Amino acid sequence: MLLAPSPALAQATPSPTPAAGSGTGADNPIVPGANITVTLLDLKGGEGKPAPVPGVSLTVLKDSRSGTEVGTQTTDSKGRVSIGIEGNGTYVVELDPKTLPDGVKLSGNGETVKTVQVKLASSNFVQFQIGAVVVQEASLGSKIVDGTRSGIIAGLLIALAALGLSLIFGTTGLTNFAHGELITFGAISTYVFNRGFGLPVVAAGVLAVIASAAFGFLQDRGLWRPLRNRGTGLIAMMIVSIGLALLMRSIFQYSFGGSTRTLSQYVVQGRDSYGPIDLSHKEIAIVLISVVTLLVTCFALMRTRLGKAMRAVSDNPALSASSGMRVDGVISAVWVLGTALTGLAGVLLAVQQQVNFQMGFNLLLLVFAGVTLGGLGTIWGALIGSLVIGLMVELGPVFGVPASIKEVGALVVLILILLVRPQGILGKAQRIG
Repeated sequence: MLLAPSPALAQATPSPTPAAGSGTGADNPIVPGANITVTLLDLKGGEGKPAPVPGVSLTVLKDSRSGTEVGTQTTDSKGRVSIGIEGNGTYVVELDPKTLPDGVKLSGNGETVKTVQVKLASSNFVQFQIGAVVVQEASLGSKIVDGTRSGIIAGLLIALAALGLSLIFGTTGLTNFAHGELITFGAISTYVFNRGFGLPVVAAGVLAVIASAAFGFLQDRGLWRPLRNRGTGLIAMMIVSIGLALLMRSIFQYSFGGSTRTLSQYVVQGRDSYGPIDLSHKEIAIVLISVVTLLVTCFALMRTRLGKAMRAVSDNPALSASSGMRVDGVISAVWVLGTALTGLAGVLLAVQQQVNFQMGFNLLLLVFAGVTLGGLGTIWGALIGSLVIGLMVELGPVFGVPASIKEVGALVVLILILLVRPQGILGKAQRIG
């Protein structure tokens, strides 16, 4: 019978009075004064609750070299022994495996001897491995399935932000390095509405998306439109976006703090099995919201009048203006839609993970990679590129890429694809110069 770790607590408390004792299985009171108290619990107890393990003999020795016995007791009906000790120092707790009840065996390495460093001013802990089935290493197939699940979720979140970035780049030509902070803005806004105002996470997320859209509109009217009207070059505007990113990140760190925080709901959820795939309820919601949002956005860009105007401005702003189109109004609409999508990515990322002032900055490189891989300025290319990047990031550790640098695998794939197809997966080859 394979069994795995279950905490057995050995606690030393200060006292000037040493005592030694032996028990016969009756309930053992905790010895007043300095002592070692061990509680044995079987995590495979009935009704899913830890069950005490009575009748197990434990002996405390002064140390392994002298072998001086301090006391021996048998666990009582609560699975507990309490043996008085002489004071601080090194002690050895020995468990007699022959006294374990039928059907209960030590797991792990089957260790029956534990060394305890007793300090009278603090508690000390000992663990005997009893109770839960040992979790064996997952198979390669299950790792691939889990990696694919995580990759699709990550890819969809990247795709939301990448679509917003692609819209802004396609319409204005601006490479916005502050785009990662727009993700963080959505996440922190969700946290503020949720924790600060006490709203449910769903309501907080909706308000955060609205706030992100409003912030995009104000950002364009207050910063980018004046720069465009002044004839500022794209390189200069890109440098301005870098400065804006540093400013926003500093504001987030100052106001929100450097610690990582969680929302009040949907923090920890178990996964249900759907065939070979295990998904939690919040992961299903994230996938559905992302897919529906992406499809509706793409349909609107292809079919609606505003979407056609956005594509016209993206293709030729001067011709669109000469045709009577309000180019500045269309660009403002692009900023509203792009920041709303990016804010939604931040909302879902906050639900999936935790909220940190650097979360958008950490995702920015992957967003750029997704847009570049799919093809700059293309809608469907941003989606496909983001999904490829997400899958490569999450499947990389399955095939040997260290988890701490798992983004490297995605960037290597990006480089290899661009060497073969420089314009990206769905981009159009163009002659420049």
